[in-house]
Amino acid sequence: MSLNGKRVAVLVEQKYEELEVWYPVYRLREAGCEVVLVGPEAGKVYPSKLGYPAKADAAAADVSADQFNGLVIPGGFSPDYIRRSGAMMKFVRDICAQGKPVAAICHGPWVLCSRILPHGDTPLKGRRVTCFHSIKDDVLNAGATFVDQEVVVDGNLVTSRKPDDLPAFMVALMELLKG
Repeated sequence: MSLNGKRVAVLVEQKYEELEVWYPVYRLREAGCEVVLVGPEAGKVYPSKLGYPAKADAAAADVSADQFNGLVIPGGFSPDYIRRSGAMMKFVRDICAQGKPVAAICHGPWVLCSRILPHGDTPLKGRRVTCFHSIKDDVLNAGATFVDQEVVVDGNLVTSRKPDDLPAFMVALMELLKG
């Protein structure tokens, strides 16, 4: 599948899950997509849960949703740190508000539990989603319907539960990006 001309942001923050950043990065690049690692600070190195480095290509405050065709939100413990950054959350809000593909895996949907949309709702309200089992209650409290399966696509939103689900997760995201 060719994604030439497409540009996708992958969020990075400390304690990310290695596979949930690098598997999407390499699959998207193999398909011809330009991938930009977006973190709170450009040029800063963010260590994974095991210490593997991810250097942010751009700061969230310096990019806009208009520059991207989609977004990947990895899991691990990084969503807890992503939610502490106003610039990161604004970037997520703007991508969601534009209806562009958003793919969140494992703990990634936690970022979407926040009331960040202009009308005060969460991006999950009224949506069918899946996630890692430990944040199921948060997803339900954000107004989503939880479905326990490897990948759930609801409109522009793609969610998966864990690294084992990455193949199905990426196929679903790439199909949305190809559109």
